Amino acid sequence: MKIRMISKLAAGVAMVAMVAGAAKAAEQVEVLHWWTSGGEAAALNVLKENLQKEGVGWKDMPVAGGAGSAAMTALRARVTAGDPPTAVQLLGFDLRDWSEMGVAANLDDLAKKEGWDKVIPPALQAFSKYDGHWIAAPVNIHSTNWLWLNKAALDKAGGKAPTNIDELFTLLDNFKSQGIIPLAHGGVPWQDGTMWESVVLSVGGPDFYKKAVLDLDPAALSGDTMKKVFDDMSKLRSYFDPNFSGREWNLSTALVIEGKAGAQEMGDWSKGEWLRAKKEPGKDFVCIRFPGTQGSVLFNADQFMMFDVGEKQKDAQMKMASAVENPGFQIAFNTVKGSVPARTDISDEKFDDCGKKGMKDLNEASAKGTLLGSLAHGYAQPAAIKEAMLDVITQHLNGQLTTDAALKRLPEAVAAAK
Repeated sequence: MKIRMISKLAAGVAMVAMVAGAAKAAEQVEVLHWWTSGGEAAALNVLKENLQKEGVGWKDMPVAGGAGSAAMTALRARVTAGDPPTAVQLLGFDLRDWSEMGVAANLDDLAKKEGWDKVIPPALQAFSKYDGHWIAAPVNIHSTNWLWLNKAALDKAGGKAPTNIDELFTLLDNFKSQGIIPLAHGGVPWQDGTMWESVVLSVGGPDFYKKAVLDLDPAALSGDTMKKVFDDMSKLRSYFDPNFSGREWNLSTALVIEGKAGAQEMGDWSKGEWLRAKKEPGKDFVCIRFPGTQGSVLFNADQFMMFDVGEKQKDAQMKMASAVENPGFQIAFNTVKGSVPARTDISDEKFDDCGKKGMKDLNEASAKGTLLGSLAHGYAQPAAIKEAMLDVITQHLNGQLTTDAALKRLPEAVAAAK
């Protein structure tokens, strides 16, 4: 009898332990993302630590690759296998594509409780919602039309930041005469596209960008203005170093930080690398809008879409989404990441000069209607069209297509991808 009671007690203890373990396991999020560089990983740790305070564990699923294409391949494999992660970093039209498949969790109750509609810009809500329902929590707003300059190299060149693309070419010639790489670039399609869209905006202005990139007007894609865009891209290509092909963006940033290169065209996530290297804006580096694009902002935004993985994970998912929109997190994360908050009610007090400029530029562009979706980062066109355009852009940049051939191929590629 005594043995039987002990056995029952042991079984009861084991059952309690199993239930407690299950409850603990339920309070966990598995997060698929591509924030693997030093500055990005440091920013992500802010979210991990905040969730740990809430009692939510973090299971990391990092997939290297700056624009997330490798992460999307990994995600498709997981979803096809019937085992989606609880939260996924997604951009733009990818959010819509996954929502159409019916795999998104509904965040409406949390969004209503916390008033997301009042503080998240409408341009972002267009992607954070699907069919009128909140399906993602935006982490930040990035912009892609930035030029990052090594301050010592700029000072040696006379200290004047370029205001148009011709002045940029003059500065790059000076960097070349200094014996450093004039323009650090990583030759992969999304980086090629990031530079191309800045050149489109610089050469043609916001109205042309809307016509060519957002409206996909065939005449704009093949006309004289686009010819100058491709010609300028060829000229920029002449300032790359021989080892640019396939290089990750953060390694190009490191070249500028170390004074081995003078400049990099890259989104504001680049600033996270400078800050991690203990460099200061204005003292060690200069951030300006890509010459000729001041007054307009090409944006993308990192968002976490919650996948519908059942009620057991819902509480942890809601805690994560709430943590993402928390104003304190928005400040802590974005001051490290280099981006600006996804909420419009955040003070710029704790942001450095580049952050303050980014927030000011964003507000002005939003008011003027020149806050425009980035092609390379999924906020201008769906994936099929984006990839078709990037293919032409990269082939041209690598000398596989002449400018005339690219002007013919670009509208054809777009038509075929529609």
